[in-house]
Amino acid sequence: MGARDRPGRPWPWTTDTVMPAIQSIETRDFRRQLEDGAGSDAVHTNPQYGYGVTLLKADNGLTGSGIAYTLGTGTNLVCDAIRILAEPLLDRDIEELMAEFGAVQRSIAEHTAVRWLGPHKGVTHLALASMTNACFDLWAKARGVPLWKLLLDLSPEEIVRLIDFSYLEEELTADDAVEMLRANQGTRTEREGLLQTGYPGYDTSVGWFQYSDEQIRDNAKAAVDAGFTAMKLKVGARDHAHDVRRAFMVREAVGDDVRIMLDANQAWSLPQAIDACLALKGMTPYWIEEPTQPDDVLAHKTLAGIIAPVPVAVGEAVSNRVLWKNFLQASAVGIVQADCTRLAGISEWLAVAMLARKFPVCLVPHVGDMGQIHQHLVLFSHIALGHEKLFLEYIPHLRDNFVHPASVDGGHYMPPSEPGCGTDIFPDR
Repeated sequence: MGARDRPGRPWPWTTDTVMPAIQSIETRDFRRQLEDGAGSDAVHTNPQYGYGVTLLKADNGLTGSGIAYTLGTGTNLVCDAIRILAEPLLDRDIEELMAEFGAVQRSIAEHTAVRWLGPHKGVTHLALASMTNACFDLWAKARGVPLWKLLLDLSPEEIVRLIDFSYLEEELTADDAVEMLRANQGTRTEREGLLQTGYPGYDTSVGWFQYSDEQIRDNAKAAVDAGFTAMKLKVGARDHAHDVRRAFMVREAVGDDVRIMLDANQAWSLPQAIDACLALKGMTPYWIEEPTQPDDVLAHKTLAGIIAPVPVAVGEAVSNRVLWKNFLQASAVGIVQADCTRLAGISEWLAVAMLARKFPVCLVPHVGDMGQIHQHLVLFSHIALGHEKLFLEYIPHLRDNFVHPASVDGGHYMPPSEPGCGTDIFPDR
C-alpha cells in the first residue's frame, strides 16, 4: 500500500481512495477599504481590512485557502514571505503532512536564514499563519468535514502531533496536552448542546472610534434587538472625559444586563491607562482590552492588579506562544484573545488554548478572520478542552467577500456545515 493510499481513520475509505497532494502554491494580496468610520480606533484612523492569502492547489482539484489578517499596507510583504517559506509543503500528501504537522511547522519557523527576520513575530509569522491555516483548510476539505468536526474527531495524540510545544516545556508538554484532552473526553456530551443552539457572539461594530454618539447609541440598541447580549466600545481618547461620557452613554442605552467591553487598541502609556481605567470602572466594563503596548507584560500585570476585578484582555497583537506563556505566568491577562491569524495559525492557537486552560484563564478569541475560522475553534475549545462558553467577537464588514460567511442568528454563531475552515474568498470581489 503506497503512502498516498493509506486509509484515514475518521472518514469512509475504500481501496480507490487517493489522498490529495499539494501540487502548487499561490498567494493573493486581498484588501478592502472600509467606509464611514468602520474599523476605526484610537490608533488606526483609516484602516483597510486585508489578508495575506495562501492557496494550496492539490492534485485532485481541491484548494486549501489560508488567511493572515492585515490592515492593508504591507500585505504584499506577507505574500512574499509565504512564497519563501512554503516551499517545503510542495508535493506533500496532506494526510502525511498533518500527521506530523507540529514538527513540520517548527522546521519552517526555524528556517536558519528567515528566522532572523522574526523570530516568531511580524511578517514571517503572519506568513506562517496563512500557510498553516491553508493546510488545515485543505485537510478538512479532503476529509469532507468542517474544521470543528475534524478537530473533535481526532484522538488526543493526533491533536498533539499538530502542535509545536518548543519553548513551552516548563509549563506545557505534549504529554500534558494529551492528558488534558483525555481528562475532558468523558464530559464532552455535557457540552455538545451548543452544536444545536450555536455559540454566543458579541458585536464589535457598535462603537467604532469615529462613530458619532448618535450612531453608537443607535447601534447599541440595534445589537440588543438582534439578540446580542454583549458589545464593544472603542476608547483611547487623549481626553479621558470623552471616553467616560461615551461609555456611560452606552450603559444607559442598553441597561445593566448587557456586557460592555472597552478597547483602547494600545493607545495609552501605563500611567494614562491607570487613570483612564479607574475613571471607566464606574460603568462596570466586562473587560478593558489592549490598554497599553502589547509586549509590555509587566505593565499589564501592574494594571491588572490595580483595576481588579475588571479583567485585562489582550491577544490581537500577542504574536506567539512564548509571549502568551509569559502573560499567563505573570497573571497579566484575564481574557485570552488568541488569534489564529496573528499566531502561527490554528496549530499555535491550539497550544495557547491549552496554556489558557491550564492556568486557567478565560478564552475569547480576537477575530482577525472576521469569525470564519474562530467559529470552529471555539466549538473545539469548549467541547474538547472544557473552556467556558462565553462569546465570540462578531465583525460583519467582510462577510460578503467570503464564499461561506459565518451564519449569526439571534446573536449566536451557528455551527458551519461546509467542509474546510470557511476561508474561501470570492476571486473577483
